[in-house]
Order: sequence, then structure tokens, then C-alpha cells
Amino acid sequence: MIPLVAPVESNGPYRHLRVTPLNSRIASAASASGAATGAPAASAVCATPVTAGATPDARRDIRRRLRACRAELTPGQRSAAAHAIAAHIAGTRWLRGARAVGLYVSIGTEVQTEALRALARKRNCPVYLPCIVDYRYRRMVFARDAGAPSSINRLGIPEPDALQTIAARALSVVLLPVLGFDPHGTRLGTGGGYYDRMFAFRRHRQSWHRPLLVGIAFQCQQLPLIERGSHDVPLDAVVTEAGITLFTAAAA
Repeated sequence: MIPLVAPVESNGPYRHLRVTPLNSRIASAASASGAATGAPAASAVCATPVTAGATPDARRDIRRRLRACRAELTPGQRSAAAHAIAAHIAGTRWLRGARAVGLYVSIGTEVQTEALRALARKRNCPVYLPCIVDYRYRRMVFARDAGAPSSINRLGIPEPDALQTIAARALSVVLLPVLGFDPHGTRLGTGGGYYDRMFAFRRHRQSWHRPLLVGIAFQCQQLPLIERGSHDVPLDAVVTEAGITLFTAAAA
């Protein structure tokens, strides 16, 4: 699948590129699934726009609402969206040349990552998964995916053994979970801050954008605006069942 890049859109001080797959049948798969089951399309679940404020209480409230929106998707919609997202990513250059890829093990109603793991293996890209090594200071490492995760951490997330790890700077691309995102590439996570700590060095780079940080989400998780804090590491791109949105030229 070949992506088509549209002209740059302006969003205040930020700019992004909208990428739409030429094969629109894949992008419409999630909506078709919803129509078949009588459930609302994924992009229509969060019908009321909400803005994530900078205060902790506001962020907790928006996280609760986003989880509720995501939970309204049927299993069929989530599965169709996950495969559409994998198809979009297959048309990019991100998983080529045996590049090291950071991924996550999906839990609950997150976008399922089985199709992405299979795609990476097919492209001979070594996959590394998060492994929390310090809960007090909220630090994690990326460990080589050897197949089935060996343990479940205290947050309920499956993890591999941290026997073969890789430096964050050595990863080519990281496909990370997103609870909320906005049109400027600001990510709202679950609140632990693990990813922001891991990739804090990215905030100080002006020219070299590695690893690429690509958010994986359902379209219903997009917000009009998320106030970006000093600790927030912005995304280079986000992929939903509707397509790919690029926020930096490095991701093109």
C-alpha cells in the first residue's frame, strides 16, 4: 500500500502532514465492522469534543472519559481497527531493513498489537518490549521479544525477561500506546510517565529524530487539544484505523 501525502496543514505553531492510504478499503474496514454489528463507528464514539487541561484532576477526568469511549467499541471493531492500523504501517518505511522496533503488549481495550508483531517478524525486524525495572522512579527498559512474555508485572502488563535489552537511542521506531492525542502530536498516556522518562532526550534534539515515536490509537481517542507540559515528549506520527498523521518530517 502506497501512502499519499497531502499538503501541509497549519495548526498554530505546529504543522503536520496528513497521510491517507490510497487503498481506502482498508481504512474503512473498522467502520464496516461497526455497521455490520449495528455498533457506532469507532470515529463516532467520542462525539463530544473535550479538552485536556494541564491540572492533574482534569487529566484524570479525560483519561476516564477516553477509557469509557474506547470500551464502547465492540471486539469486532477493535479487531478490524487493529488490522487496518497494521496495514497502514505496512505501507510505510518504518518496518524495513531489519530495523529494531519498540512495541508494546496490548492489554484490556488497547489497540491489539498481535498483527504488528507478526508484521515486524515478517520484515525481519527485531522487536523489543517494555519491561519495568524501577516502580519507584518509574523507569523501564526495552527487552527482546522472545515469543510469549514470561511474566506479568504489578500493573498487569505481560513482560519478557530483561535478558537482552537495547538502548532507547538504538531503536529505529517505537510504536507506543496512546490513551489520547491531539492534532499537534501531543500524547496523553495513562499517567505513569514511563515513556516520557525513557525518551526525555528527544525533547532536546533539533535535527536527529530517532527513535521515531509513533502513537497507536483508535480514531475516537483524538482530542481537540492537549496542553503540553514541559515533561511531555511529542509524537512524530499517530496511526489509527482512519490512516496516518505525520507531525514531523522525520516520519515521512
